[in-house]
Amino acid sequence: MSAAFPGLVPYWLVIVLMMIGFYIVIAHGNLVKKIVGLNVFQVSVFLLYITMGKVEGGTAPILAEGIQSYSNPLPHVLILTAIVVGVATTALGLALVVRIKETFTTIEEDEIEHMENGA
Repeated sequence: MSAAFPGLVPYWLVIVLMMIGFYIVIAHGNLVKKIVGLNVFQVSVFLLYITMGKVEGGTAPILAEGIQSYSNPLPHVLILTAIVVGVATTALGLALVVRIKETFTTIEEDEIEHMENGA
């Protein structure tokens, strides 16, 4: 059983990162911290897909003599695309935070809500 445990470590890491990211988004009122929490959550999903794409004993999908098992390259390609989309959405989120800061002079969610509901 101890030989099977190292194979589960990446999945436990995915779960821990997901819960950390989820906690940051839920627990903090600072908008920048919420964006950081979403990025941590996003990284956990990237790790999950990359972990599933690796086949033990598999090689790169290049045809050669004597190779029987190949790793799937599709998850890695999808993650490269997701990283680009993630960077773009993070930049958009930070730009919105800058505009919110200019409008409300704060990036704390509670203070913004208090200003909106009539102070």
